[in-house]
Amino acid sequence: MYNLYCRLYQKIFRITAYFLRWRKPILLEGENSVRKLPSVIKKQNIDRVLIITDKGIVSIGLLQPLLLKLKHEGIQFFIYDNTVQNPTIENIEEALFVYRNHNCRGIVAFGGGSPIDCAKAVGARLARTKRTIPQMKGQLKVRRKLPTLFAVPTTSGTGSEATLAAVVSDKRTFEKYAINDTVLIPHFAVLDPLLTMKLPPAITSTTGLDALTHAVEAYIGKSNTKETKQCSREAVKLIFDNIYEAYSNGSNVRARKNMQKASYLAGVAFTRAYIGYVHAIAHTLGGFYQIPHGLANAIILPYVLEYYEDAVHKPLAELADLVGLGSETDTEEEKSKMFIKAIRKLNEDMNIPHKINGVLEKDLPLMIERALKEANPLYPVPKILRKKDMVQLYQLITQ
Repeated sequence: MYNLYCRLYQKIFRITAYFLRWRKPILLEGENSVRKLPSVIKKQNIDRVLIITDKGIVSIGLLQPLLLKLKHEGIQFFIYDNTVQNPTIENIEEALFVYRNHNCRGIVAFGGGSPIDCAKAVGARLARTKRTIPQMKGQLKVRRKLPTLFAVPTTSGTGSEATLAAVVSDKRTFEKYAINDTVLIPHFAVLDPLLTMKLPPAITSTTGLDALTHAVEAYIGKSNTKETKQCSREAVKLIFDNIYEAYSNGSNVRARKNMQKASYLAGVAFTRAYIGYVHAIAHTLGGFYQIPHGLANAIILPYVLEYYEDAVHKPLAELADLVGLGSETDTEEEKSKMFIKAIRKLNEDMNIPHKINGVLEKDLPLMIERALKEANPLYPVPKILRKKDMVQLYQLITQ
């Protein structure tokens, strides 16, 4: 009965999704495309913007070309750069204060998933002034127009520039959860590969595996559309063809550009087709231990895919064919295993560990409870898991 309830819930949500007002961000793409953003902002009749970023971005001078162009266009800007990895409610409220204090009219999110998620949540607070962040947790609780949001990703992984989710951490409760609403999809996104050129190898690898997780979880799920399947396939192919080159030769602009496009496509896919247990588990590890999201996903992904067993043999075999694994004589099960093995090899080749260390036994019951609550009944996963399954998965991942 429980499985039936979950599938019915997912079916209703999938039908409802067809009636929502989906949009995709208007894209600025290519080398130095970030320099075009100020003129786009000006055309929106916006003369004062809040830039949400982090101190690492500021310290390496990555913002400077944008700031110079903003000055040239006569656009005033105010910078909030205290965003932390896994942005907190405190970050959001601080940035919101800056926006209001300077009467800003638009938001530029400049950085990885954390600044973009923080910016989305600030937009949600501006749209729903009487609601707190915890009150907007979950599905479709914003439903009002946000200030124009411009997303400038500097990593190739989260796809947050294309998604309806703002992921937030609550330091008091050790929760990490999402606010999901189509109004949170950015209005504009800049895909400038030059902004990712200074990414360290470790960030390149884990954010890239984050994008792969998005594409794979969307593809194997049960709420795909023709478009999301195609986006997932394109993203998987681009990642397998380019991630190691971007990791080992960070100055390869073509590889960087392809990884950035893969991240965006995976974002388009999972914002409509949703994710699964990999993310549910990763969010608990981020909430309790501040483990970077991409790193957690990279480690967890092969374990969860193996645990699904025959429920994913067919879609994983299709992805194996896509990236050139196996032969015509191999069975779907064999190809599926080859695909999972290829993910493990990517992890190994890029020095991503096999396990997550330091997880305390006393935290596991609450982590498992929260992961299940996040995933069930919403996520249209290929196989519904219960508490005993999650116990086994956490043991596999953390021991």
